[in-house]
Amino acid sequence: QVQLVESGGGSVQAGGSLSVSCTASGDTFSIVHMAWYRQAPGKQRELVASLSSGGITNYADFVKDRFTISRDNAKNTVYLQMNSLKPEDTAVYYCNLGISVYSGSVYAGTYDYWGQGSQVTVSS
Repeated sequence: QVQLVESGGGSVQAGGSLSVSCTASGDTFSIVHMAWYRQAPGKQRELVASLSSGGITNYADFVKDRFTISRDNAKNTVYLQMNSLKPEDTAVYYCNLGISVYSGSVYAGTYDYWGQGSQVTVSS
């Protein structure tokens, strides 16, 4: 079993910065894909940024040059640093990790995990 715990987020005025983090814990596993999504009230969940195990990043156009996705392998933690925040960035932010799990040394599959969500509110 693998668990994800998000932390961070909060409230800030436009132009400010916030960060969210997502830590995976549990039995033997490896993170193969990382992404952050967000969902604003009344809107569909949308991809914000992704990071492959090979270090390739992709960003949605609406956050390019403002947000940065990164990881700390030793801590099994993925981060999203958000700068120059705008009111339209207000949403619940979710981490999404593709995780390969092992039973001892035996590969037991790769699964999709979601964090519990972190509220980010940007006021004008």
